[in-house]
Amino acid sequence: MPETQTTPLLAIGLGCRQGCSVSTLQVLLEQSLQNHGIDLKTIKGLASIDEKRAEPGLLELAQRLNLPLVFFSAAELAPYATRLSHRSSLAFEQTGCHGVAESAALALAEQLGQARANLLISRQKNPMATFALAWTGQNPR
Repeated sequence: MPETQTTPLLAIGLGCRQGCSVSTLQVLLEQSLQNHGIDLKTIKGLASIDEKRAEPGLLELAQRLNLPLVFFSAAELAPYATRLSHRSSLAFEQTGCHGVAESAALALAEQLGQARANLLISRQKNPMATFALAWTGQNPR
């Protein structure tokens, strides 16, 4: 029986510029969760676009947090474009995806929860990275 029936399943999506440090990513993630009253222990995984597969900051963050890191292709993220809070033409030019963090969060939450996901925290950003949080199951708020 899927976990989504009883507890919300939370997944984080991350986008970043090349060379973004793990500390920059971690601060954005922790501040975003803290601002919304969400405990890091409730997160089931991290996701990004496959062209970030070798990005040291993302890899180190997943290791530090002891969370799985899943990568999706632009084609796998494209269907989420209509559900994004912000559609970036610059992100589309660079990746083929209108929003990496939100799309990746939705894709991972749906993959893990086997149900339609919704954004709980829409795109948060700093100059080097973007963050979003999606959920399936009962609304965690």
